[in-house]
Amino acid sequence: MADVGEVLMSVLSTIRVPKPGDRVHKDECALSFSSPESEGGLYVCMNSFLGFGSQYVDRHHARTGQRAYFHITRTRKAKKEDDNNSGSGHPPKKKPTRLAIGIEGGFDVEQEQYEEDVKVVILPDRQEITSDDLATMPDVVKERVSLSMAGIMTADSVSHTLQVQQWDGEVRQESRHAADLKQLDNGVKIPPSGWRCDVCDLQENIWMNLTDGKVLCGRRYFDGSGGNNHALLHFQQTGYPLAVKLGTITPDGADVYSYDEDDMVLDSKLPEHLSHFGINMMTMEKTERTMTELEIAVNQRVGEWEVIQESGTTLRPMFGPGLTGMKNLGNSCYLNSVMQVLFTVPDFQSKYVSNIDKIIDEAPSDPTQDFKTQVAKLGYGLLSGEYSKPAPDPGDENGASEPRGDQIGIAPRMFKALVGRGHTEFSTNRQQDAQEFLLHFINMVERNCRSGSNPSEAFRFLVEEKIVCQQSQKAKYTQRVDYIVQLPVLMDQATNTEELHEAERRREEGDSSAPTVRAQIPFTACMAALSEPEILTDFWSSAVQAKTTATKTTRFASFPDHLVIQIKKFTFGLDWVPKKLDVSIDVPDTLDLSALRATGQQPGEELLPEVAPPPLMTPDVEVKGILGFHGNEEDDSLYSPLLSPVLDDSTVSQLCEMGFPLEACRKAVYYTGNTGIDAAMNWIMSHMDDPDFSAPLVLPGCSSGPGTTPTESLSEEHLATIVSMGFSRDQATKALRATSNVLDRAVDWIFSHLDDLESMDVSEGGRSAAESEGGRDPPPGPRVRDGQGKYELFAFVSHMGTSTMCGHYVCHIKKDQQWVIFNDQKVCASEKPPKDLGYLYFYRRVAD
Repeated sequence: MADVGEVLMSVLSTIRVPKPGDRVHKDECALSFSSPESEGGLYVCMNSFLGFGSQYVDRHHARTGQRAYFHITRTRKAKKEDDNNSGSGHPPKKKPTRLAIGIEGGFDVEQEQYEEDVKVVILPDRQEITSDDLATMPDVVKERVSLSMAGIMTADSVSHTLQVQQWDGEVRQESRHAADLKQLDNGVKIPPSGWRCDVCDLQENIWMNLTDGKVLCGRRYFDGSGGNNHALLHFQQTGYPLAVKLGTITPDGADVYSYDEDDMVLDSKLPEHLSHFGINMMTMEKTERTMTELEIAVNQRVGEWEVIQESGTTLRPMFGPGLTGMKNLGNSCYLNSVMQVLFTVPDFQSKYVSNIDKIIDEAPSDPTQDFKTQVAKLGYGLLSGEYSKPAPDPGDENGASEPRGDQIGIAPRMFKALVGRGHTEFSTNRQQDAQEFLLHFINMVERNCRSGSNPSEAFRFLVEEKIVCQQSQKAKYTQRVDYIVQLPVLMDQATNTEELHEAERRREEGDSSAPTVRAQIPFTACMAALSEPEILTDFWSSAVQAKTTATKTTRFASFPDHLVIQIKKFTFGLDWVPKKLDVSIDVPDTLDLSALRATGQQPGEELLPEVAPPPLMTPDVEVKGILGFHGNEEDDSLYSPLLSPVLDDSTVSQLCEMGFPLEACRKAVYYTGNTGIDAAMNWIMSHMDDPDFSAPLVLPGCSSGPGTTPTESLSEEHLATIVSMGFSRDQATKALRATSNVLDRAVDWIFSHLDDLESMDVSEGGRSAAESEGGRDPPPGPRVRDGQGKYELFAFVSHMGTSTMCGHYVCHIKKDQQWVIFNDQKVCASEKPPKDLGYLYFYRRVAD
């Protein structure tokens, strides 16, 4: 064997010192979930700074010829016993007092202590060089290698920069109203105790308005507890913005809420504002739980949380292949739950896990940025069982105690970073909607499987919509691709209305002991709402050339291998505030949808003629040059593509302020004929699920929406960005034209029109094949599988919390006739799977 000094000198030119901007992967293998704590440690390439576990480092060496690797191993330090530990040998966990993660008083995030050993390893002979060995080598070798080692050690790892180390939910901003808050000289003085709501006499959750001293109850919580909204109603009537929660006032501060800013805020003049009403802040003591403490309680256990997580029972931990937990990277439970379910689907297993060796062999030079590699890595990590082992007990040095529910599991950092890159929501560490992530991931699979097998076909199905004009009895048939069936929740179909009304009456009367009653909704009622004809009262019929009434019926044109059903629990209240419906639905284990099979055009049935509706006409504006008014079907020379419709700007603005996309608002006002906010709002609510909901308004007879951008003015940078995603220049041009040259919207548009884009074959001349050949037959429809409509339930994802933007997700999956709960790193046999409280349900087709 050659002298180690000579070997190191021979590879010196390949050893780099990390520079600012270099991605150093020193915590996780690029091809597996091995880490420095794993057996064999982690090898960091000293040229590319990619990390590899012991099972993949030889493969990287053979493929690249790279020989110098920085080897990191970590072993857990034994924890010292705390003076205050309990009789079981474990120190008692402190109760969280702060809505935060990773800081004093917040939710506990155990930080293990490790001893670290580092050295340089030269492949293929695995020659090892320690820091002490470097001291005896030539200066040029010692300096270069020492700088590289130090640079790798001090560089922030990629996973560190992506992971939330701390989060503080109590960081509040100074209210803009605090500095010059108006306070009325009305002689009101507030006693130091004994507060009651001035309207309903409630004695809990009491707030004082800092402008007029009015004492009123707070908001009602999603579970029916809390107040009766009287403080909020007072703000809506008076506009007085700030209120303080009585009972939280101490010399250190208090809970102050700004109704105008809709958030907890700071009031730097709080002592002055309180003294105006006779309250001496320095002598007050806390008697009520702060809003933070209430939120902490909700985040620990409330109603559905306890039921869905099966907190009331001792669950048996499970380990082995297909039973691997996933670490929560900070609000990543939505991703964990969805991916656990997807990798129980055979299509995803065969596409990514069965072919993992081939995928790794064909991976690019930086596999951390390759979609197929990272999905395969995740799938293998979940199914192999290699990481499905009990997490070591920090207080058990010898490993003699019983296995806990927590697992070593896997931390999907690279996967999360890759699938969220460039997305305004999934690139953050905020909580997200599991249904939206499922569709986002399916879009990515579609984009990356444009050749070869496509596992998302397991969920793809065709929907047939039949519209019948009630005046002419002529019909129109359309088909669209979908991946999820969305079931409405009909609260008026609840079977326990008497109990609900009684509980509501007791809450309104201020009865704090009123029970929380959950609405019981029959699943059959939800399915009936989906299948029953919908009445369209403002339908423009091309047969009668006027608006009339029509019926729309939705049916399955094909049945997928796997069916996803979403329960639409999230809706808007009368005040347009998003809310979650607290309902229990008796979702069945088996499902037969055969009766919902589409039939297509019936014998003797006439179709509506393909004629566009007339343009929007306003009383004071004469619209000229529009086909169907002064033009005709044969001669559209008078049509002006630059003419924009006349829209009620105030209605558009009101809709935008509610958070809806601008183009959707413009379409709502256009298609309801400027008839007001109510009609436009109804249009939005009935079209929110349309794939082109946010697409630009396209006028009748026009091929593009207003603001269409000519090719010459398209941003070359935007074109290059979309082309780099694997699309042609023609496809990128079409997307940018359709979205007024806005990159983010163009990317969203292109993913929602993949089937249309598949037909855009690009010729060598740079134009589409249709242009260069003068037209061709329309492309065949999207490929869908079909079979009988009989299904069995095999998984469901549940959500806990008041909205999709907060709370927690878990999933239950049926494995070998046993229901298993996957709650991040905890994987246990389920005793009472709460099938009635799910959000997403996954069915698979059953054979006769």
